[in-house]
Parts: sequence; structure tokens; C-alpha cells
Amino acid sequence: MQSSLTMATVQAGGQTLMLLPEKAVFLPESDTLLVADAHFGKAVSFRKLGVPVPKGTTTETLAVLSSLVLRLHIRRIVFLGDFLHSASARAPATMGAIARWRDQHAVLDMVLVRGNHDERAGDPPWQLGIEPVDEPLVHGGLALCHHPRPVPGAYALAGHLHPCVSIGGRAHDWLRLPCFWLTREFGVLPAFGAFTGMQTIRWGDGERVFAATPERVFELLPTPF
Repeated sequence: MQSSLTMATVQAGGQTLMLLPEKAVFLPESDTLLVADAHFGKAVSFRKLGVPVPKGTTTETLAVLSSLVLRLHIRRIVFLGDFLHSASARAPATMGAIARWRDQHAVLDMVLVRGNHDERAGDPPWQLGIEPVDEPLVHGGLALCHHPRPVPGAYALAGHLHPCVSIGGRAHDWLRLPCFWLTREFGVLPAFGAFTGMQTIRWGDGERVFAATPERVFELLPTPF
């Protein structure tokens, strides 16, 4: 696990959570990686609607996943919803890239906690060996979900919101950074996919926010209302 990248470590649900610059969470006790909102095939879905958007985002997202698997010795990946963006995401090139990536990591256990986009896109093809389940998926003292919400008896980890923070500079410029948002009852992961939007959040007392850059994760002070 040696790396020049700097992660942040927190405790929740009786477990250690490593918040990674790659916008994922690593659970070292079980060698499990949590990934929210990959939205594979979003770009091709937009292109089918005539919207000119970048190509190669699926390959980019899969490459980041592979680097995490190798660096952290991952044994299990849990996708916290929105694996595929839409039914249009099932383009041959997109699904072929995912299938080749899955073949490279055939020994890994993979689970998808269904999200709202999965309802429209459908479950991943069974050949990928990704088990689809409904939320919440209990993992020790954690409840793994897509939609952020309290879960009795557990600390919930979810996605869906694509949270980010806006940071102002001295020259009246602003930078938006993806973030991990930890409330008292649940935590929200940033969107993992290379082609996803972001939603700016505001937070208050008792909540913690960790911004993610490509090199490090760092905690921010609460934003005054």
C-alpha cells in the first residue's frame, strides 16, 4: 500500500474507513473497496442523443479501478449504485471494455447495490459476475446503500448525490472539488466515474467533509451559514 498519495482515515460503524484521492473508500479489515456512481456508458448515452462529449471515459474509470485493486490488494468491490448510466450505455464498445476488465480481475468478488439508474439500465450482464442486491447491504456495522439515509443499527454509506465543495481563492476565483460528506448517521461518497456531474453541499455542526484532489484527501472546516 505504499503510495505518494495521501488518504484520510476515519472510524464509522466500528470499522476503519480510508478515504482515497481516487474518490473511493477502502475497508482494510475486509480488503473491500467501496465505489459509488461509476455511471459506465454515460458518455455514449449522451452521444446517442447528439451531445458531443469526450470519449474514453469508461477506459479511464476502469484504469483507476485496476490501479486501486493492485495497490491495495483488494479482494472485494462493492458498487454503491448506478453502475450503468442507462439502457443506452449497453453499447458494444462499453460492455466489451467492462468485460475485458472483469476478466483481468476474475478472482474478485463484486457486488452492486442497486441505485436509481440501475432500475432503468438493468442489472449488469450475468457474465460479468457482479451480484446485484437491493439496499441496504449489511457489512459489519455498516449499511451499504445508494441513497443516503439513516439505517437503524448501522452507519450507512451511500452515493447518489455526487457531493462537492466550492473553495474560494484570493483572486475571487472558485474551485469545485469532489468530497466525502460524513453526517452523524450516514456518509456520502463522491461520484467515482470519470464523466459525472457534482452537487455542491453545505454542512454544519457534527458533520465532517473531506475534499479530494488527485493527490490527497483533506478535511475542511464547516461552512458558515
